[in-house]
Amino acid sequence: MKDKITLYGFNNLTKSLSFNIYDVCYAKTQREQKDYIAYIDQQYNSERLTKILTDVTDMIGARVLNISSQDYEPQGSSVTILIAEESMIPAGDTTVAHLDKSHITVHTYPEYHPETYLATFRVDIDVATCGEITPLSTLDYLIGSFDSDIITMDYRVRGFTRDVSGRKLFMDHDITSIQNYIADETLRRYDAVDINVYESNIFHTKMLIKEIDLQNYLINSDVYELPPKTRLEITDNLRKEMIEIFSGRNIY
Repeated sequence: MKDKITLYGFNNLTKSLSFNIYDVCYAKTQREQKDYIAYIDQQYNSERLTKILTDVTDMIGARVLNISSQDYEPQGSSVTILIAEESMIPAGDTTVAHLDKSHITVHTYPEYHPETYLATFRVDIDVATCGEITPLSTLDYLIGSFDSDIITMDYRVRGFTRDVSGRKLFMDHDITSIQNYIADETLRRYDAVDINVYESNIFHTKMLIKEIDLQNYLINSDVYELPPKTRLEITDNLRKEMIEIFSGRNIY
């Protein structure tokens, strides 16, 4: 922020950050599966998701204009927040000027498979901003707000703006990788891969948790009560599930 660029008029650059977070667990019995879904619905209901997104809004220096939230049956939640870089006062009953407005959305998708006994909780988050606001600084907070086993992230800057001389600017901040905006402590916990298209200002990063502490993936069970062979089988199935989600294809 020390070396700001002086711009002519409004900054028309649009910055979009979209990412999916996956949490995988082992739930063998029907009771464990129901308990897992109940836990997710309680832990990540629309009220808590709203708190997370309003924290993100504060972190990027934006203002909340409107909040829409919903919890679903049998499971899942959604929150959408309309934000602005500066305070805006609507003129009349409607507002048609959206240049300084942005939004943050989150949707959750808990599910389980009765044959593999693996349950998956997916969170989709989208942050779209205009002007000088960039959502990348919130990544560590968002990753830490969820149990993140696999993370896929896409960041893109669209459009252009101009400096005082009229020269077009297609990027107003330095970036070579999304990983540049994630703390080293966080990155050490994951294997990370980049696929970037610099000519189009498109950046993609996916991350896979390195270590599996089996106890954290069990529902209402103690890992030490399981036979060693069962522990290995469960760990192997968890790892296979994570690798397929990380790779985006069926492998096993």
